[in-house]
This record gives sequence, structure tokens and C-alpha cells, in this order.
Amino acid sequence: MIRNICAAVLLTAGTLSASLPAPAAQAATVRATALEAATVRNTTVRATTGGACARITASPPESAPPTSVNTLRQAYECVLDNYYSGPALDSKVLLRDALAAYTQELMRRGADEAGLRLPALTGDREADWAAFAGMIGTGDPDALHAAITGMVAGLHDDHARVEKITPPSEDGPVGTGIAGLSAAQGGRLDPAARPPLFITRVLPRSPADQAGIRPGDIIEKVDGVPAFIRDKVNQSLVDTFASGTVRLTLKRPTTGRVWTVKLTEGPLEEPERAVTSKTLPGGVTLVTVPGFFQGAADQVIAKLKDTTKAAVIDVRGNGGGSPREVTRLLGAFAHGKVTSYFCPLKGDCTANRTDDSVPLLGLRLIVLTDRACASACEDFSGAVKDNGLGTLVGTRTAGAVSGPAEAYLLDDNSVLLLPKVRHLGPAREIIDTVGVPVDHYAPMTALDLAKGRDPGLAKALGLL
Repeated sequence: MIRNICAAVLLTAGTLSASLPAPAAQAATVRATALEAATVRNTTVRATTGGACARITASPPESAPPTSVNTLRQAYECVLDNYYSGPALDSKVLLRDALAAYTQELMRRGADEAGLRLPALTGDREADWAAFAGMIGTGDPDALHAAITGMVAGLHDDHARVEKITPPSEDGPVGTGIAGLSAAQGGRLDPAARPPLFITRVLPRSPADQAGIRPGDIIEKVDGVPAFIRDKVNQSLVDTFASGTVRLTLKRPTTGRVWTVKLTEGPLEEPERAVTSKTLPGGVTLVTVPGFFQGAADQVIAKLKDTTKAAVIDVRGNGGGSPREVTRLLGAFAHGKVTSYFCPLKGDCTANRTDDSVPLLGLRLIVLTDRACASACEDFSGAVKDNGLGTLVGTRTAGAVSGPAEAYLLDDNSVLLLPKVRHLGPAREIIDTVGVPVDHYAPMTALDLAKGRDPGLAKALGLL
């Protein structure tokens, strides 16, 4: 489930949402579309040869050799050459993080090697690599992949990651159908999450739906592992959720019933990406925006054209998408505004501005946000707040808006995602890791979901 929820990472490579996407259907959905993301969606995809990154025009091959020492070298060189702060990185730290992950993977399998130790490193990237490669030798493929993951994780950038691409399944997407968790934040669980952990979205006609699981159901245990330990979310659930079959101990908040269900991945219906709307009393329109995918802004604007008083835009669970969609939608509420900055390591930042070709709607704006609002969603929320375009209601956003990522293809068919610039808010503030605070706190609870209540929307209507 967590792996399924974070699976949309490759769907939006090259946009602002390369790391913390909205809850996706399942990991198989990504397998079916990852190649498209790598070659079509405004993403620069490059192959690596001998450590140097070079452009390619074709999709990755369906098969590839195992991860090798050369693959690790490719990742090492790509980070130093292409990550936005690559020129300032310390090669010693990169290789230390790689070796730490490498040895941990070996230890996990009971296969540690006595001669593995960090060689003397000087900070010279070529000399350090030569010393490191000489120590590793031919290497272990699984441990080498872990080394790449650990090296990239050491950047502490949620938009920088490495993902394996596998060919799409001919049978279509599969999964459990649990497409949203209250504490999900991409490939991890929100360290600020408060108990309980509950399900926020279930795909229709999925295994979870057929098992009677509903939004609002509280997850007390996964394969016997508790969801919270001393009021802190149990991050080990990420690994527990990764299997195709899980046993969930659930509690229904409306009745107090506790039961255990065994879920096995099965066929899924791929959900349609679309903006939806609802007319509320008094000339108010509620528009739900699940992602800033291509055309999303125009869909929102079309649904607001007949609105006379106010727009409530719900971006809860929106994992991001294209910055261009953000500036276009903001152009319907203000002109001549800076929406964010993209900043290189050195030199001048580039200002992103509202799309002033969009006619102004002249509506009061309230935005509903939550901790699953990430990346381009935070770009939108931060611009609304900093420019005084509207009121934010709900909870603080994810704090996962690093910068647009470019994708680099490694020789084992894994894809390395690296931001080229740093995202700053309109006031030149860092939103990444911090999030955008709301003006009015109105969290959704498990009981609210189970009973069909929406405290955020209720607060928005009260403000209007």
C-alpha cells in the first residue's frame, strides 16, 4: 500500500511532483506508464555511459543487466554533474552514504564481508571513485542498488530518488485498492502524523472494496505490527506494506468493531484523472483538484465560469504535477504576481509568474489543504497565501517541494530523478520540509470520514 501510494513518482518526473505524489492507485499503475513518463511528459531523459549522462530518444529496453559497479558510478557522476547543488557536494560524503547502504544490505542478508571499509578519501571525485571501486571489486548487484538508493537518500531531497522500471503488465494494474492513508507522504509515513492511522480512499470494485473496507477505517496493525508506537507512526510499516498480501487489523470508528482481514493484490480499474465540482448554496462552487495534470487548470476555470460569489478549491490529497498548470490557475485569480522562484546553486533565480492571458474570475477564493498536498500543490497553496489571493483551510501541507526533477536512465533500467533547481516561495522562503501553514486549522478525522462529514468544507462555508 505505501509502495502503491508512492508509486506515482515516475508519472510526474520532470514536474514539481517528482517525490511526493498524491495517493496513486497501485504500483502496477506506474509500471504501465513509467516509460511514458520517462520519454514523453516534458522530461529530459538521459542514458548514462561510463559515468557521463547523454541524451537518448528511445524508451528504455525491456530487459537490462543487473546493477553493477558501473551503474553505481553512473549514479555518482550524475549526482555530481546534474543535481542542483552537485558542484558543491562532497564526494567523500556521497561514497560514505553509498557504502553504508551497501554494507547494511549485506548484513541484512547475513553476507557481510570482512574487507569492506571506507578507503581514505580526499574530496577529489575521480581519485575517490577509483579508491572506492577498488575496494568494492565486482560488487553484489542487490547491495549495489541499495548503495545507489542510500547515496541519493543522503541528499535529503524528497524530489531526488532512484526508481526501478519494470515492463507494464499485460493484465493491467493490480493492487489492494487502498489508495490513501491519513499519514502517507510518498515513500514514507508523515513523521508528524498523530494517531490513529486510517484509510482515506478505497478504489471501487478493488479487493479492499470487496472486503468491505471503507474510508475512515482505522488501521491498528499490519501483519501484527502496530501502526503507532508511543504516539509516533511506525515507519517500519513501509516495508510491511510492500508485500502483495497483508493482514490488516481494522477498527470501524462508527461502531467500535475490530476485525482482521487478509488482502491480496488483484486487478484494479485505473481511475480517471479529472477535476470535479459541486454547486453549493449562495453562489459558491466547490472544485476538487486531484492533481495538476495537463489541462487541470482549464478544467477548474471552466467549472467556475458560472460561479457568482466564491470558489472553494479542494487540493487535499493532491500530490502535485506541472508548475505550468499552477501559474495558469493562479492567473484566474490575479495578474502580475510572482508565484514562486526556481533558483540554481549560483546565479539569479527565475521568477515564475501568473499566466496573465487567463481572464480574471473575480471570485473570493478558499483553498482546502492537508498533509498530502505536496509539490506543485504546495506551489499553488504558497502562492495563494503569500500573495493574499485567498484563505487556506485544513492542515499544513507536506513540505515536499524541492524543484522540478529531470530523469536519468541508468544501465540497469533504473531511473535517477534529480532536481536541477531549488524551489522557493513568492517571498523567497523555503517551503520544502516546512510546508505551507493554513489560516484556519480544520483536520479530517477517521470518524469524520466514516460519517461523511467534512470539517474543512464546513469551516470554509462558515467563513463565507
